[in-house]
Amino acid sequence: MPNPTHASTDFLKVKLGKKSPRHDPRTLRLAKYVRALPPPPASVDWTKLVTFPCGMMNNDRYGCCTCSGMGHAVQTITANANPPEVTISDHDILLAYEAACGFNPADPSTDQGGIELNVLNYWRTNGIAGTGHRIAAYAAVNPLNKVEVMQALYLFGFLYTGVALPVSAQAQVGGVWDIDPTPAGSPGSWGGHCVIIVAADEDGLTCITWGQKQRMTWDFWNRYFDEAYACLTPEWIEANGESPSGFDLATLQSDLAQIT
Repeated sequence: MPNPTHASTDFLKVKLGKKSPRHDPRTLRLAKYVRALPPPPASVDWTKLVTFPCGMMNNDRYGCCTCSGMGHAVQTITANANPPEVTISDHDILLAYEAACGFNPADPSTDQGGIELNVLNYWRTNGIAGTGHRIAAYAAVNPLNKVEVMQALYLFGFLYTGVALPVSAQAQVGGVWDIDPTPAGSPGSWGGHCVIIVAADEDGLTCITWGQKQRMTWDFWNRYFDEAYACLTPEWIEANGESPSGFDLATLQSDLAQIT
């Protein structure tokens, strides 16, 4: 059943904006930095302390989902690890879109979306438009490895991800994204989109998109998601007193320094 909080939004008019994944052989893989760990919990939910709706962050006007995703990640992390919850302003999200993706507010033709790797590198090296909110490191997660996905979500509080949305997902907004076997279910037929994964269990996952929670099945995840990243934030480290247990942060930071 559709979520009534979505009823006033025309999802044929919202923006997407994730470009095709950029494959860089230097991208670090999470599996290298996670030592032997017990199995992840069967259920992880970081949404309970986040205030919803949590804002479109300009993704209803511009194709800035890769930068709006940063804002939703900050909300999730600060609400859970370092309250009170922090909301990045729409103005600062647009400044980040300009810096990370080449958007020019005076030239509508530059509203072309962004590449997630470029945004992650901006987020790590610059922070979000001078707000001080940055990530300390990031590493790619294998979307098809369910254990790795659950472990990353549990250890880091969110996953920064990309999805090739099918047209069929439009009618499922506010309900549950699931596979559609018709031509409307073709990957990317709606467009590329960036969402933040904030909860998961045996039945599926939950993301934040357009300021709301959106549920999906694991089948949907496996078919349509084409990139996923674990991001370690300073707030998360400070709240735990150290990096997540079993995570080799020192080696990851050393490897990042060598490639940048």
